[in-house]
Amino acid sequence: MKNLPKAFGCPVALSLELLGGKWKAVILARLKDGPLRYGELRRLIPRLSDKVLTERLADLQASGLVAPAGGQGGRGYCLTARGETLRPVLQALYDWGEARALELQVAVGQGRGSLGKY
Repeated sequence: MKNLPKAFGCPVALSLELLGGKWKAVILARLKDGPLRYGELRRLIPRLSDKVLTERLADLQASGLVAPAGGQGGRGYCLTARGETLRPVLQALYDWGEARALELQVAVGQGRGSLGKY
């Protein structure tokens, strides 16, 4: 990944560098269930603009977390092997957010057909 600092104060700083920024974790969570075409990602994340989705997908590809999906007509995306290692992290974020939503009485959407589990 270009422009990545050569040293970090702790592993959390590196993690946030790779996953930080609005929408990256949401995109990864959606791709966790399997490859998606660009249009499917847009539909699943309606508040995300085309420009930002394109930028975030490029960032995630540069980080080695997402790759073009071969069987998706050339416009699909999937998690790489490195991206797949984020499954427990994404599940923990989902569970934590779900619990906070209940406490705060905030409505949140569910995963696509997977009983809300990541």
